[in-house]
Amino acid sequence: MQSKYADASNMLSAVISLNTGVSGFQATGSLRAQHAPQQVSMMASKQEPHGGKLINLFGEVDVSTADKTIELNDRQSCDTQLLCNGGFSPLTGFMSETEYTGVVNDMRLPSGTIMGLPVVMDTFDSSIEEGQKLLLTYKGTNMAMMTVTSKYTPDKPLECVKAYGVGTIEHPGVRMVAMERGPTYLGGDLVGIDTPVRDFPCATPAEVRETLPADVDVVAFQCRNPVHRAHYELFTRALDAPNVGDDAVVLVHPTCGPTQEDDIPGTVRYKTYEVLIEETKDTDSGKRTRWAYLPYSMHMAGPREAIQHMIIRKNFGCTHFIIGRDMAGSKSSVDGEDFYGAFDAQDFAKANADELGVQPVPSLNLVCSGDDESFEYITADEAKEKGLEVKKLSGTKFRQMLRAGEDIPEWFAFKSVVEVLRAEWK
Repeated sequence: MQSKYADASNMLSAVISLNTGVSGFQATGSLRAQHAPQQVSMMASKQEPHGGKLINLFGEVDVSTADKTIELNDRQSCDTQLLCNGGFSPLTGFMSETEYTGVVNDMRLPSGTIMGLPVVMDTFDSSIEEGQKLLLTYKGTNMAMMTVTSKYTPDKPLECVKAYGVGTIEHPGVRMVAMERGPTYLGGDLVGIDTPVRDFPCATPAEVRETLPADVDVVAFQCRNPVHRAHYELFTRALDAPNVGDDAVVLVHPTCGPTQEDDIPGTVRYKTYEVLIEETKDTDSGKRTRWAYLPYSMHMAGPREAIQHMIIRKNFGCTHFIIGRDMAGSKSSVDGEDFYGAFDAQDFAKANADELGVQPVPSLNLVCSGDDESFEYITADEAKEKGLEVKKLSGTKFRQMLRAGEDIPEWFAFKSVVEVLRAEWK
């Protein structure tokens, strides 16, 4: 993996505590229906879960047996939810030191199964011991009981260089590992208790699979921003990719957990998705589109995070995954330079696709031509070949127009989405 800061001399040697995190969502109350184990025998999707079995950790728990109660932060709550509902299959809990070391160094679990990024429980509480039971809570919800079987001090510099390709806190993922995570990691199995009710409904892998057709390809589209015209054209046209079968459907699966500091808040993003679903549901493209929401905290880890996303979507029943330019990429907080090449994630995904059992679908480089009333999206190569003028509107200019109350051209964004952003996002 090529990166801007691959020099190990940049690796972190100290870890400090930073108690502020970016929250992309809120949780209120709990979803008691999640108490009962979910039945997965009727899964509709033809895709096999990662590792061969869709994990379901929900069960009966006596919370009075807990030795300690741990209040999870936003990121930890997302990881706990995906462990319990099978989104991180085949994992049955937070990674032990052996599992963590294998995934950091070689992207391998002890079984040999590929895994893109470590899934860990960090803590600042040095009094926690192996053998203890921890009640994991989040904003009033008892999420899981964890039995600690592994307590270890991670090699954070190595973790950052291996997983993120860099060791500088100019990278948001490295900054998270170094400045938000505690100095100790805990490993151990979970028993799921309950799921928090978030501002967006997050269906489980089993529930999403039930909405998918049984005998066709399912193409996943990951996003962390509102869907504009170019995005919509991109994921609907992916159904016509040469490696995608006839009658395929697309699953638009936005991450609604914590992302980057300058991203649009999750509650606002959710509202934009809901109005777009309503606006497009009766169109030909809309009828081939499914939507679900994912409680996942982005790492901005580029190529290795692309692998993690493919594994998660595989567990949700997807056979293909759209990978855009600089997938899960990020820029230096100092000089704004990209940490990863535009096609690093695509190339890495292609190299691991057969083993993963998920095929990448490279995103088309689409541009818009025409005028504000009559326009069409075509590939950049086609536009160049025909000598067509291409319409352009930068994200910065779009935000300026939005805040100034100016009209946003429909070739760029859906009216319904613009109305939500104008009303909700300042």
